[in-house]
Amino acid sequence: MANERSGAGDPARTLELLWREPGQGGSRRGPKQGLTVDAVVQAAIELADSGGLDALTMRSVAQRLGVTPMTLYTYVPGKAELLDLMLDAVYLQMPRTDHTAAPWPTRVKAVARENRDLYGRHPWVATLPTTRPPLGPGLMAKYEHELAAFDGLGLDDVEMDAALTFLLGFVQSVARADLDTQAAARDSAMSDEQWWAANAPLLAKVFDPARFPLAARVGSAAGAAHQSVYNPEHAFNFGLQRILDGLAHLIVSRSR
Repeated sequence: MANERSGAGDPARTLELLWREPGQGGSRRGPKQGLTVDAVVQAAIELADSGGLDALTMRSVAQRLGVTPMTLYTYVPGKAELLDLMLDAVYLQMPRTDHTAAPWPTRVKAVARENRDLYGRHPWVATLPTTRPPLGPGLMAKYEHELAAFDGLGLDDVEMDAALTFLLGFVQSVARADLDTQAAARDSAMSDEQWWAANAPLLAKVFDPARFPLAARVGSAAGAAHQSVYNPEHAFNFGLQRILDGLAHLIVSRSR
């Protein structure tokens, strides 16, 4: 759907809700006493956590809260704005490691793992496009914290932003691949290892290893090592180390 991304709602209303005072619940015109914007957002997060974004509608959130959909609209204008509020809320709730005195590789690794853990708790976040992220307190606190991992390394401001963006993009790509692997296992009711074992006889009939010797050799080695075509943990650790290697080279070049 067109609004299944961040930044698709009314910017003025979204920013007003994002930067409301702490504890401020928004409109109270609804008939249910005690309902707040925070409660609406939390209910929506719980729905998305359990059923993905497909399970998230204004009607389903209203049902979870025991109100009518029309009542819900007195708190949040629509689903597009709600998605921004949800995303900013989970950003604000993220545990953040105090790595002030740690070496820079430790700081960068912490940022990567914090984001990977975020996708583990809220898988829908990995699938939500954020080219226009919600500029709320959660995002700004997250950005401030994560930039500190690259501060003092001799990089200019644009390079710091680019390094962080590259790191976060890598973590998100691994999380999405992991979700795809999990979805395939659910849909087929088989693990990757079971699926390949079941289809190995067919593959043996159509695949000629003499024609594709490199693919046969490397594919077999990777499959034996991972017991699958793809291992999320190996992909994460291997890719993160390559990012650290590249950053180390850049940092050294800036110090010359």
